[in-house]
Amino acid sequence: MKKYIAVFCVVLSLLISCTDEVENTTVTLNFTHNWDGVPVTNKDFNKFKFTNANGEEISINRLRYVISNVSLINTTNHFLIDLGENTGMSIPVSNIETGTFDLKFTFGFKDSENKDGIYQDLNSANFNVPGMLGGGYHFMQFDGKYIDTDNEEANFNYHAIRAVNRENPDELVFQDTSFEVNLGKVNINNNQIEIQMNIAEWFKNPNLWNLNELNTVLMPNFEAQKLMSANGKSVFSLRE
Repeated sequence: MKKYIAVFCVVLSLLISCTDEVENTTVTLNFTHNWDGVPVTNKDFNKFKFTNANGEEISINRLRYVISNVSLINTTNHFLIDLGENTGMSIPVSNIETGTFDLKFTFGFKDSENKDGIYQDLNSANFNVPGMLGGGYHFMQFDGKYIDTDNEEANFNYHAIRAVNRENPDELVFQDTSFEVNLGKVNINNNQIEIQMNIAEWFKNPNLWNLNELNTVLMPNFEAQKLMSANGKSVFSLRE
């Protein structure tokens, strides 16, 4: 009888341990881009294929941006996503438990992590912000051309950084214009997750963007940086 009890206990123990095992997997975050639902790739660059909410025809010749602190990764992290070079578009997250989790990340860097010169990959990519603007890093470099009111091609440089007020160059005043993107709950079960950027949103919500007024030299423009930050909050979504 004692023998059967011992065997039963061993089996029960194995069943309990199996039940308590946590299954880990790998999930890939895939970043895609569109213009109000029309897919955009680097093959669409340098062509006047898009019209913003203000009615300006636009071509894109560069789009790259940084995200940081992806919530599914337990350590401090950042990634440079470059649509033109088609790099950084897929981010594998390994050894993650299966289940349901909140998916969040920061667009750019929050102030405590936006320190000058500390990220070698971004230094190599020339993603730095000049010292006269407080240093640190770009959040986004979005460049192209638009057709101006004279029906001529003109440049735009929609560059997002931490907002800086330079009224007194000896006492710069900063405002953290990074923002958290909360995509809600995702089910992790050995799958692919698509995160979409609607590029058109940078020009329309909540601030209608007039490229004839705000086109270049936007990095030192304190108010423009705050407008960009507000518009960016509707840019990302999770593909269902």
